[in-house]
Parts: sequence; structure tokens; C-alpha cells
Amino acid sequence: MPFTLTMPKLSPTMEGGTIVKWHKKEGDLVKDGELLFEVATDKATVEHSALDGGYLRKILVGEGKDARVNEAVAIFTESQDESIEGYTPEGVKEEKEAPEEKKEEAPAPQKGGAPAVAQVAFPIEPPLEDYTFAFETEMRERLAASPLAKKLAKEKGIDLTSVKGSGPDGRVMSRDLDLGQPDAPTTFGQTQKPTEKPGSYTEEPVTPMRKAIGDKLQASKATIPHFYIQQDVDVEEMINLREQLKATGIKVTFNDFVMRAVALSLKEHPVVNSGFDAAGGKIIRFQTIDIAVAVSIEEGLITPIVRHADYKNMGQISAEVKQLATLAKEGKLQPHQYRGGSFTVSNLGMFGIHDFQAVINPPQVSILAVGGIRDCPVVKEGEVVPGKRMMISLSSDHRVVDGADGAKFIRSVQKFLENPAVLLI
Repeated sequence: MPFTLTMPKLSPTMEGGTIVKWHKKEGDLVKDGELLFEVATDKATVEHSALDGGYLRKILVGEGKDARVNEAVAIFTESQDESIEGYTPEGVKEEKEAPEEKKEEAPAPQKGGAPAVAQVAFPIEPPLEDYTFAFETEMRERLAASPLAKKLAKEKGIDLTSVKGSGPDGRVMSRDLDLGQPDAPTTFGQTQKPTEKPGSYTEEPVTPMRKAIGDKLQASKATIPHFYIQQDVDVEEMINLREQLKATGIKVTFNDFVMRAVALSLKEHPVVNSGFDAAGGKIIRFQTIDIAVAVSIEEGLITPIVRHADYKNMGQISAEVKQLATLAKEGKLQPHQYRGGSFTVSNLGMFGIHDFQAVINPPQVSILAVGGIRDCPVVKEGEVVPGKRMMISLSSDHRVVDGADGAKFIRSVQKFLENPAVLLI
């Protein structure tokens, strides 16, 4: 008899997913454990294998289409010759709201007399006017030039405004045109008119991962009382040590130094290695130091985790971060590799960013933003000399972490980074 395959729940926060690829086509025999399809969830692209064997008779959600958890995505039969005519797929039904006529109403004033914020709905109709980019300037209209000079300038493509006239009252004469500049468009490097109308745009669907990121960070900024602490770090010794390691065949990144320094600092200041349960109103004290590192991928941002980071040396941290980053970009991270974490490090230094503040990744209560290394003048022993500095910024949840706690933590990170030999022990 026919049976329904529904969208599985592949992560605790998953509400729906996008079918990326079907590995079977209609009519194929699917055996238990065979790869059936790939689905993009709010965390990663996950492969889903068949739990029950049968014949794939009809695909209800095609590639590139979305489905909620427990929504029917395909119909199977136990034998090839069974009919599915009249069969109603099981699972949650797709909700379809009846279209309503949109009425333009002025926003009602809020209490206290403040007007409500108007919500702008797309699409916005692009203006239909055809803008002309070749125009006469006021200066050009008033320019004094002889009729012959104007005629020759037009034929030769010379901009009369670039010509200094030698005639009466600065009048441009034909003899002055030899020193004129070509008549060029007002925008440098632009030789053609735009083909798109002003205000034109395209739309693209929000992926499950991007939606999850947006919802989580919006809630973070709206509900968590962020405060920020910054510290400029002298990284000359760290640069020298990295060069020494490189000369002996050991390659580590500056982010590896930061990860090791953060792990040791969290051990010294466990209050920062905490979380907050907003639903239960409780503070969570993590018993292990598990540092998530923000990795940018095509679909958005994901934070794979280095577990027990305080027990690992810098070489082990470096190898693990590289492996996790590779898996993240290939969409092959397993749930245990990105779920949880007690603290997050976000580094934008490789993009040339000197300073930024990161948004807390709940339920964690702190995140460290790392900027790039910059050349700058510094004062040493009463003299201004060239220096190498790196800005680090701590964002913390004031419900759990006080300013003094954050200051002590970030000073510890500074201490380790400015004395990097300790990080090798």
C-alpha cells in the first residue's frame, strides 16, 4: 500500500528545510539506508537516507523547494505495480491564506502622540521616466564662444568648458580649440547609459539558515543587554614567534594564538564562560570550555566548536579549526560539531577590518571580536616608534557578566597575546 515520506526534523531548532538534491527519481527502488535526498536546514546541508525501503512513486517537493517539518515530500509504495490514484499524503498540510485586498491606511498614532512607523511593502514600482545622462550644464549654457568655435567643437568632440578663450571677455575662438579636452561623460569610466530603470531590483528567497541567523540575532539584540569592552593589544612578540615557528615548518595563524589565549583566560575567569536560560530565568555555568569559531559560508554564518579547548595545545587547536572550517564550507558538519559551545570568537581581521563589535550568540553570554593587525605609531620609553597593534572587543550580557568581570577577562587575553611564549606550554 502507498505510504508518505515527510520532511524529517534534523536539528532541534529546525522548522523546515529546502530540498537541495534528490538522489533518486520517480520509479526508482529505494532500499533501507540508501541516500535519498539532501536538505538545507537552519544549520547545514544534511544528507537524509531512507528509513524504509520501497518504490519512489511521486516527488511532492522538488529540488529548490521548501517544506516544513512533517510535511509530505514524497509518496512511496511497497510494490512497483501499486496505484497511488486517490491516495492522500499524510503529514502537516501546507497553509494557504486567502488573499486579502490591501488597503492603504495612515498609521495610527501611538500613545503619547508619537506616530507609528510605516511599514513599506515591496515591490516598489520603479519610476518610468527615462533619465537623460547627457545634459547641458549651466556653465555650458552661458559659455561665450564664437559660432565657428561651437561648430568645430561639436564636430571634433571637444568640451568647450575646458577651453580658455582668448577673445574679448574670454570668448572662445576657433584658434583656442587646440588646447581643449575631449567631451567625455560626467562619470569617470562610464561610456554607456544604464540599461536598468532607477529603483529596479530582484528578489531571492530566504534560506533556512539565513532565516535562523536573522531570527536568532534579532532576538539577541532585542532581548540581551549588550555591553562592550575594547583593548588594543601589542602583537609584535606574537608576530615574531609566529615567524620563528614558520621557519621551523610549523604553520599557525594569528587566530590560533587568539583561540589558545581565550581558552586560558576563560579558565582564569569562569564567570565569562557562562550562559543564560531566558525561559527559566537561570544562569548556566558551563563546566567545560568549548569555544565556537565563527565561519563564513555561502549560505550565511555557522559556528563549529573546539571542545575542551583549554586541554589542547596550539597545534591541536590549529589543526581542528582548519578541519572544522573545511567541513563547514563543504556543508558536511555533523550536529555535534556545531551545537552548543560556551564562548564564541569572531575574527574579521583577514578582511582588513580593524575594529568591530559582535552580537552575542545565545544562550552564551559573551563573544570576542578580533580585528586585523595594523601598523601604527606607539610610544615606547618616551619615544614614538613604529608598532603593530590588534584591537579585540568583548561583547557581554550584563545580566550575567559585570563590567569588572569583562575587563579582567579581556586583560587576561591581552596578557597572553603580548607574552605568546606562554601559549606554547
